Amino acid sequence: MISDVFGAFDEQVRTRLSELQAIAQSGGLDEAIELMVHSIRNGGVLQAFGTGHSQAFAMEVAGRAGGLIPTHAIALRDTVLIGERPASDLAGGLLERDTNIANELWELHEFHPEDVFLIASNSGVNGSIVGIALRAKEEGHKVIAVTSLEHTNAVTPKHPSGKRLADIADVVIDNLAPFGDATVPVGAVGPEGDAGVMGGAVSSITAAYIAQLLTIGAAATLQAAGETPPLYLSANIPGGDEHNDALKARYGERIGSMA
Repeated sequence: MISDVFGAFDEQVRTRLSELQAIAQSGGLDEAIELMVHSIRNGGVLQAFGTGHSQAFAMEVAGRAGGLIPTHAIALRDTVLIGERPASDLAGGLLERDTNIANELWELHEFHPEDVFLIASNSGVNGSIVGIALRAKEEGHKVIAVTSLEHTNAVTPKHPSGKRLADIADVVIDNLAPFGDATVPVGAVGPEGDAGVMGGAVSSITAAYIAQLLTIGAAATLQAAGETPPLYLSANIPGGDEHNDALKARYGERIGSMA
């Protein structure tokens, strides 16, 4: 029955979100939130990066209604939009596995010493992800990783350093996705009746939830200290643009034009 599959996926998602909420309530995200707050207080920008479906995490962190204004999303497409690569380079998954792309991306953006990097990758082993994390650390930045510990510990690193994202980061947050990401068996398929076909990937959902927990945690910390959290209003409500533009002006090109 299709409804059984829906119910199974609902359970997989709800269980993980409940666990993440419990982790946050018990202080499990506090170290990451403290790094973010320290960065904001000192004029830093939260630099978010992800490839593949983990780009959704960066979009959840940077430039959205209810999000923190001092944020910026780094994307592989930047090498085409503001770099000199042809658009054809974005086809397939080769660019995210390129171990040299990190330095190319780095030169396209302005980073300040106070900036903190939030990097998401379910596997945590692709060349671009590890490369950006390593470069950030080399330049003296703090790195917060969102990754599947179950998955990353089960696969071989692809970067020449032999490191995983989780090996590099100052703070590691487990997105609780299983190895392979998918969670729900959908039956046997294929001429041989191959078993074990799975659907219902959860890493994008849990990563987005983590991004929001970090955002509201940082905002609440600033508010509790008597400071006004620099949060975006929706551009689709009266006064939204004016509110956002006034705060965005403090950071200029450092936060790009995400919102």
